Amino acid sequence: MKILDRYILIQFLQTLATVFVILFFIFILQGVWLFIAELAGKDLDIWVIVKFLLLYSPKMIPMVLPLSVLLASIMTFGSFAENYEFAAMKSSGISLQRAMKYLSVFICFLALVSFWFANNVIPKAEFEFIKLRREIVQTKPAMAIAQGQFNQIGNINIKVEKKSGENGEKLENVTMHIKATNGIGNKSIIKAKHGLLSSAENSNLLSMDLMDGNYYEDMTTKNYQDGLKQPFVKSSFDKYTLNIDLTSLNASSDDGASVNTNSMLNTTELIYTIDSLTTDLTKERNNYTAAISAPFELRYGGKLALEQVKPVEKINTTDVSKVLEHYSKEDRIRIVKLAMSFVSNTQMTMDNNEQYLFDRKKNINKHWIVLHEKFVIAFSCLLMFYIGAPLGAIIRKGGLGLPIVFAILIFIIYHFINTFGKKVAQDDGIPAWFGSWLSSIVLLPLAVFFTYRATKDLGVSINFDVVINPIKKLFTKKKNNNTNNVI
Repeated sequence: MKILDRYILIQFLQTLATVFVILFFIFILQGVWLFIAELAGKDLDIWVIVKFLLLYSPKMIPMVLPLSVLLASIMTFGSFAENYEFAAMKSSGISLQRAMKYLSVFICFLALVSFWFANNVIPKAEFEFIKLRREIVQTKPAMAIAQGQFNQIGNINIKVEKKSGENGEKLENVTMHIKATNGIGNKSIIKAKHGLLSSAENSNLLSMDLMDGNYYEDMTTKNYQDGLKQPFVKSSFDKYTLNIDLTSLNASSDDGASVNTNSMLNTTELIYTIDSLTTDLTKERNNYTAAISAPFELRYGGKLALEQVKPVEKINTTDVSKVLEHYSKEDRIRIVKLAMSFVSNTQMTMDNNEQYLFDRKKNINKHWIVLHEKFVIAFSCLLMFYIGAPLGAIIRKGGLGLPIVFAILIFIIYHFINTFGKKVAQDDGIPAWFGSWLSSIVLLPLAVFFTYRATKDLGVSINFDVVINPIKKLFTKKKNNNTNNVI
């Protein structure tokens, strides 16, 4: 490695380290802000809080690292151009590609490290993070429930208006929504004026004693029309004890086995899980299709009902509209009612299963997105470098002024497209791989364009006259009209 290559690499590494530390600290404060209210005032040991932050911090790397590479690239190469160091390099026959040679090798190495980090460190940190949350909840049960907002634990949503007591174990105005086992709708709703939390050591159960409240439960109807009325059963209680399973905060066994949560799995585990979920979804779709396609006499007691309806003569016609003519008036009414009930029950079954199958498909898409994100973070380092380095050479500005503006603007576009793509992919609007790579696909032409312009020493010129000149003409015309009116 020559002295010039060493100089460029050192300048870039110093800038990257400084920018990374600053941005990492900012993102940590922003990301952990939601947990500060639950950590403060709980008599937790300082080491527990530090460990909490350390385990939470790795998930910020996928956002901090690409932005740091982008900003460091713009600042470093912008500083070289501003101080005429690039001019000196070019006069010595050193092109931009040659100046970026060893930095490109380093960025490729950084991309591999980021993939390893996303595939191994982040899942384990997420695993330990949620495990630590469970341990905190066991010692401080009120930590599982934030005041004034709905908190989801497993299939239960809990909202508490106020918490009091030494550890926040005393609750006031408790509202609980307990979802059905298939995840569709609310099975039960509980409202109580007071509550008391307790949890035994080394237990996954959070005990909640509710006092002076009401219990509401949805009723299962036999047909679709009755279901539209949304019937329910109401009962009151003086005391009701509910045990909440906290394994959703640590969906794993205590032996450290891998968990069934997409953010806690590496690529091998994700591929295995996706295959299992896809196979299960295919089986369930086939079962639902077979159930809906089953003949009428095999469902809803249809066979017994048809035995009570017999044609007055043998039916030989193939015209469906003339089939009812072979039955008596009473049997026609009975057949129509049976058909209506059959259609209503089929519609209700399809409505219930549609959302359930969609949620299962959505879960598979989330696993695919997490799998692709491990590769996207590696590619994003390369992408941001080949956007930032040529852009810095073009704008010829270093420091913390204009480079920050360009870096933030590009990163906001990147992050917005990435968030939008993943959201649409989760809802099965586009393929999961396309949603994960959408931001990279959109910005890749920008990297090619900047690199081409910078290597050819063409620069980027933006002509604002097309927008400004019509506005100037408009104001000039208005000014002349006002002058003529005054005269």
